[in-house]
Amino acid sequence: MRLTRFTDVALRVLMRLAVALESEDPPTTREVAATMQVPYTHAAKVVARLQHLGLVDARRGRGGGLTLTAAGRSASIGGLVRRLEGPGEVVDCEGDTPCPLRSACRLRSALRLAEEAFYASLDPITVTDLTSSPTGPLLIGISTSRPAPG
Repeated sequence: MRLTRFTDVALRVLMRLAVALESEDPPTTREVAATMQVPYTHAAKVVARLQHLGLVDARRGRGGGLTLTAAGRSASIGGLVRRLEGPGEVVDCEGDTPCPLRSACRLRSALRLAEEAFYASLDPITVTDLTSSPTGPLLIGISTSRPAPG
């Protein structure tokens, strides 16, 4: 299984916000995009979705920026990946050309079990867990070297 770029960026944005220092102004979407080295437009779509899910607060204007909510800090990575990836199968047995084995194939159910095991292994991990050392200090170091405006 491979995560979409959207889910990858969402997890990295959450991790970046989890280490935001109370002494700093909340980072903007543009700053987070630069820190995480992703296009601003993509980061903006991700932030909008995370805000819709109640994981991020976004405020515009002077004194604005992005902050992680309590729900965002304690969110299960498995649950997040499920929600961000959406429903679907690892293989498409019913596509434009349906697989001739679909009525008696064991591969589809084996892959479904493997996918659930993948999610289950991520369920106990929270966003806060992902930012423990050595990741958290690295993220803080990256985020304190603010990109030049522009």
